[in-house]
Amino acid sequence: MTSPLGRVLIIAGSDSGGGAGVQADIKAVTAMGGYAATAITAITVQNTLGVHGVHPLPLDLIEAQARAVLGDIGADAIKTGMLGSTAVVERVAAILDSCAAPAVVDPVMIAKGGQALLPDEAVAAVKALMIPRAALLTPNAPEAEALTGLAVTDLDGQRRAGEALLRMGARAVLMKGGHVPGETVIDLLVTPTGETLLEGPRVETRHTHGTGCTLASACAAGLAKGLPLEAAVAEAWAYVAEAIRRAPGLGQGHGPLDHGWPMRRDR
Repeated sequence: MTSPLGRVLIIAGSDSGGGAGVQADIKAVTAMGGYAATAITAITVQNTLGVHGVHPLPLDLIEAQARAVLGDIGADAIKTGMLGSTAVVERVAAILDSCAAPAVVDPVMIAKGGQALLPDEAVAAVKALMIPRAALLTPNAPEAEALTGLAVTDLDGQRRAGEALLRMGARAVLMKGGHVPGETVIDLLVTPTGETLLEGPRVETRHTHGTGCTLASACAAGLAKGLPLEAAVAEAWAYVAEAIRRAPGLGQGHGPLDHGWPMRRDR
């Protein structure tokens, strides 16, 4: 068996504002020492003020991008983000089945500004096809509620939802706590063998656009480098926490993180 090379295939939508989506994914994977390749599912018209348009790409083009990467460069991990429709979910599930690389599945449903990025009818497809294929599932509280039907308003709710998602087939679940009230933000990693809490003080800022995309991609980079799951998640969590603290303050709405801070850590 060859050693992991840090190759991450990202299957997700593009964000013209650069704060989320494929653009955030590429920055995060690169900052974490991995190599990012992409299969873009949709082009969005987007900035810090919101999503102003979504233009899905043809199914065959989405698959062709992924096959081109897998057939040549290869992948040590796959990260999925915005899929946008049942048909895309079905096509991406087939791609995952053709590759042995672990999949980090970010079940993107709602943009930071509140715009729906996954229609209700596609949620069932995510439940049936993506959750069982996830080596790591990374839902926030609203996404976990939509997937499980359970309320996620505190740590116990995070735990119950995480355990329910394990029963639905995910091999591990990182229950993000940014939407859960409290001065401390707790992300809970739930696996069949136990749980790990990652917690820190809540940063009062409007510059959190793309945190979910960034965290999932940073986790994928760690797995692609060969780190154990807990170490990959802890490294990714610390990276995102600092990226939030160092956010450059761009835009008039929900601004982006500082994805490149590790490259300037000594400055």
